[in-house]
Amino acid sequence: MARVFTVSDSIHIDVPPEVAYQAICRPGEMGRWSPENLGTTEGTGQAPAGLGTTFIGRNKRGRFRWVTRCTVTAAEPGRRFAFRVHAIGIGKPRLRGPIASWEYRFEPADGGTRVTETWTDDRRAWPAFVADTFDRIATAGHTFAAFQARNIRATLRNLKQDLESGAN
Repeated sequence: MARVFTVSDSIHIDVPPEVAYQAICRPGEMGRWSPENLGTTEGTGQAPAGLGTTFIGRNKRGRFRWVTRCTVTAAEPGRRFAFRVHAIGIGKPRLRGPIASWEYRFEPADGGTRVTETWTDDRRAWPAFVADTFDRIATAGHTFAAFQARNIRATLRNLKQDLESGAN
């Protein structure tokens, strides 16, 4: 089976695009919705992130915890927010290299917003068999594409519930 480098999903949320964007453009808030992300380290990612902003993301999978260094690559209020992950580590993101890119698009739809979340595997230089082996160990038997598809679905559902309840 060919390696999948990009997965994406969308959901309709009954809020204006600007409201959905303002939630997502604060990386420190992502831990409220994501099953794997815990937000950001203290002092990074709490305010709305603009183009070029760097933040340190905190993540978990089971008992395993790690951090990532990320840089915002798109910040178009009400339209698009994106960042790339370019370093990873246990206590500090010391291992540098292309890891992944995340993008959120916001489109007006039916009186609300269609939010699309996309994950792209930036580990293009990894041989397929190495990536597949690593992925299955790191995700308890899944490829990262399949694992991230499930995470994206959960994140979007949680974001919808949060924004529509007015909790944000």
